[in-house]
Amino acid sequence: MSSRRLVDPELAAVLDLTAVIDLSTTPLAQVRTQIVQLADAMRPAEPPPVKAVERMIPGPPEAPALRVLVYTPPGVSKPAPAVLQIHGGGYVFGTADMNDYANSLLSAGLGAIVVAVDYRLAPESPHPSPVEDCYAALRWLHGNSEALGVDPARIAISGDSAGGGAAAGLALLARDRGGPPIAFQHLIYPMLDDRTASAPPASPHVGEFVWTRANNMFAWRALLGAEPGSGDVSPYAAPARAKDLSGLPPTYIACGALDLFLEEDLEYARQLMTAGVPTEMHIYPGAPHAFMAAAEAYVSQVFARDSLAALKRALFPA
Repeated sequence: MSSRRLVDPELAAVLDLTAVIDLSTTPLAQVRTQIVQLADAMRPAEPPPVKAVERMIPGPPEAPALRVLVYTPPGVSKPAPAVLQIHGGGYVFGTADMNDYANSLLSAGLGAIVVAVDYRLAPESPHPSPVEDCYAALRWLHGNSEALGVDPARIAISGDSAGGGAAAGLALLARDRGGPPIAFQHLIYPMLDDRTASAPPASPHVGEFVWTRANNMFAWRALLGAEPGSGDVSPYAAPARAKDLSGLPPTYIACGALDLFLEEDLEYARQLMTAGVPTEMHIYPGAPHAFMAAAEAYVSQVFARDSLAALKRALFPA
């Protein structure tokens, strides 16, 4: 049974992404090219007046240097809060530039410095390369906070889709290593659980559009270098596998009601709350994966408002 009748009519254009992101039939190199072209086509002619600077920073030990984009809003009061932003793409496509406009909007709207990390992609660089790259970027951001004009006590991590999964894995990794403190984790329809790819569907109404079950299986195989659902998967790759979520930073999670990740995101939020982690969870009706691509839709505007408000509360406490 198709879930098309449940899709918010204002989000109909998002469904066209289903054909663009079809990892089961389209060569990965072609998908990567199409995503870059799509991001360029959607870039407004007049972005917010935010300064963006490309930096090359040390990567993890024995790994290549890491590219980041640093966004600084005009007139920001320093030391300012910062957001380490991790792009989506199923761990197999996407770049830091993909969210250039969104990161400029976030930096300007929040009054914060945003650092977008260009982590390595699978299958060329499977787990733990992506999360280790993000950890290296977090360490660099903390270690260079004074030079960047960043308040090291007000650094959040944020990501969408695979970027949300990487952010959740990064929070676990930083906690377990006694690494740099994280003030807040901001997870947008995060990809958290490899078992979603191998288990029977939890609902007939999720995962039909944009990020499908076939895409999810392809991505998890690429990231893990093995079949998803096996008994030996690291929680830093699949945070839903973590047995202890205590001590993690306050968390915001948002997901569409038609998103393949709905059940795993709901369960992760429940587990966080059970562990005593302050957690805010939002579900948006009629919304498939990547619904924010239809930025003018009412539900996308509500999400944008909720998302920015959560970050403001976390990074500008009363």
